[in-house]
Amino acid sequence: MSKSNQTRDTREPAAAGGLRFGIVVARFNSFITERLLAGALDALRAAGAADAAIEIVRVPGSFEIPLAAKKLAETGRADAVIAIGCIIRGETSHFDHVASEAARGLQLAQMDTGIPVIFCVLTCDTLEQAIDRAGLKSGNKGQEAALAAIEMANLSRGLRAAHSVASRGAAEGAAPARRKKRRA
Repeated sequence: MSKSNQTRDTREPAAAGGLRFGIVVARFNSFITERLLAGALDALRAAGAADAAIEIVRVPGSFEIPLAAKKLAETGRADAVIAIGCIIRGETSHFDHVASEAARGLQLAQMDTGIPVIFCVLTCDTLEQAIDRAGLKSGNKGQEAALAAIEMANLSRGLRAAHSVASRGAAEGAAPARRKKRRA
């Protein structure tokens, strides 16, 4: 296969050294969110993230996560942001509104800022489901979110670097053409 026909795998290994992370954690359902946070911190540290490179911001609930995530991403202090919350279905439609707007708001935050925002807002029908996803039967979704954050931070850095090189090359290629026009 020729080089021009080869595909390139852009996945990066889980190496967090030199990267900075923001974590926005909802206090509501803290029994669950604190377990998710612990899983995320364990994964980041195991991958080489320094404690000084991790900034934790706490908000009242999952509905407030998107604004804090966007503000944190806008500071430039994070290569990726992890959004941690837990919404458990109740007897009213409140669950649907909060879950939908949290997801929409986090997607907008990453699209508006260009900083990856990892969705770790559990949306569960029961407390038992939430407990399972916070470290019991289904593993710890906070740990999975941290690994996704590392991958996306590395990917974003790599794509930014490739774009910078391509932009410089295009600018350098255009410079001789401008000089020639001036001489003519």
